[in-house]
Amino acid sequence: MEKKQNYLLSASILIAAILVAGTLIYSTGVKNTEPEKQKASLEQAIQGLSKPEIDDDVILGDPQAPVTIFIFSDYQCPFCGKFFKETELLIRQNYVDTGKVKMVYKDLAFLGPESVAAAQAAECARDQKKYWQYHDALFEAEIQDGQEQNGNLNKELFEKIASDLKMNLDEFLSCLNSSKYAAEVDKDIKEGKSVMERMSTPTIFINEKMIQGAYPYNVFSQAIDEALNKR
Repeated sequence: MEKKQNYLLSASILIAAILVAGTLIYSTGVKNTEPEKQKASLEQAIQGLSKPEIDDDVILGDPQAPVTIFIFSDYQCPFCGKFFKETELLIRQNYVDTGKVKMVYKDLAFLGPESVAAAQAAECARDQKKYWQYHDALFEAEIQDGQEQNGNLNKELFEKIASDLKMNLDEFLSCLNSSKYAAEVDKDIKEGKSVMERMSTPTIFINEKMIQGAYPYNVFSQAIDEALNKR
């Protein structure tokens, strides 16, 4: 009887430990590793890999800003939504709006057809100079929905966002139905594969420094300040 009780107690402790560990992984997007290993995963060197570049991307902020932030992200990714809500908007307010940083979004749309469709819809909004507004609306809709691959990122939503932003719907739908920006989205995905050893979203480059994960705002602000001090 005593052995059975000890066994049950040990099993309960093990289950509790697994649940706690799972909570840490889900809430931070990063495994709860030793400090040295966690730091290594936070700031990864990109030696031997390509560097992200601005091609025909829609730049947010002053094109001459000394620091460039590249965001490789997926509209369905829950941690991308977390980064958008808790960090990206603050970076814009404190660094982009003040002319210190310019921001570029790259569509690392790898979670399925909905991700690709959402990315193409945002690209179509660029034709009417509403790219970043559309980008924000997609994340807000997905954060509110709170689920991946459940069909909510669909044509009905895309059209509603375009209407809410007072876009020309005929032009928008013509762009969307023709898959005008399919090659552009595919190019971003290929670029993502070329600049990071381990595919992960969100992945953020502050100039050439890579940070993977939805870390708190202060992690990114510190990295941005370091980049600004080097100019």
